Amino acid sequence: MAKKMINVALPKGRLGEKVYDMFEAAGFPCPSIKDPGRKLIFENEEAGVRFFWVKPSDVAIYVERGAADIGVAGKDILLEYSPDVYELLDMDMGKCRMCVAAPNSFVDDSEKTLRVATKFVNIARNYYDSISRDIDIIELHGSIEIAPISIEP
Repeated sequence: MAKKMINVALPKGRLGEKVYDMFEAAGFPCPSIKDPGRKLIFENEEAGVRFFWVKPSDVAIYVERGAADIGVAGKDILLEYSPDVYELLDMDMGKCRMCVAAPNSFVDDSEKTLRVATKFVNIARNYYDSISRDIDIIELHGSIEIAPISIEP
């Protein structure tokens, strides 16, 4: 009879590699995960573990839908998408900060709707709602840092 496997969704990239090293140190190694190549699923039946490399924004979806038993996702992903998952532990790594950027000449007129370009639509909406600021969200997915100079009112 096959041994029960725990399925772990890991974010692709440096953070996922760092987290995998933690699993390995805790007794859940899967040496093939370190082999170069395009493989996305790695298992060690003896240790009872199967790892998946997935896009960071998809980790919580794999857990929420039951394809993975556990996953490691950034707080930004949990706040933005509010998946129906339980946060077991804040691993205190991979920190980021949300910030607001505008040209140096920008002066906020609270009487007008503020245009906000972001890929974190829900986080932005929640923040501006908390300060009672009317906004128009422009959803972007790449090169967000150029939005203040490229999206004119």
